[in-house]
Amino acid sequence: MLDLAGNIVLELSKDKHNASFMDRQLIQFQNSVSRVENELSGQIRYLTQVATGQPHEGSTYSARKDCQMALNRAEYAKVKLGELGRTCEVMLEQQQQT
Repeated sequence: MLDLAGNIVLELSKDKHNASFMDRQLIQFQNSVSRVENELSGQIRYLTQVATGQPHEGSTYSARKDCQMALNRAEYAKVKLGELGRTCEVMLEQQQQT
């Protein structure tokens, strides 16, 4: 890209310009600038997603969150089953005593 800009400046410094050469160089330079802008925009969008915690390509955030929620539900179920088991034991002891 810098080569293209340098070629344009070099051509402009000459007494007689080669207009078609300068046009070709200018078009190539503009295309290069557009590619760089597109790549930078894509990177900025990606970094915006990463910085805000949004799911994105290559992200494990969603999978980690799902896993953590499943572990929380499993732990809650374990606690509730333990409470139910103790309740059942108390009821059985009461029935055996009567």
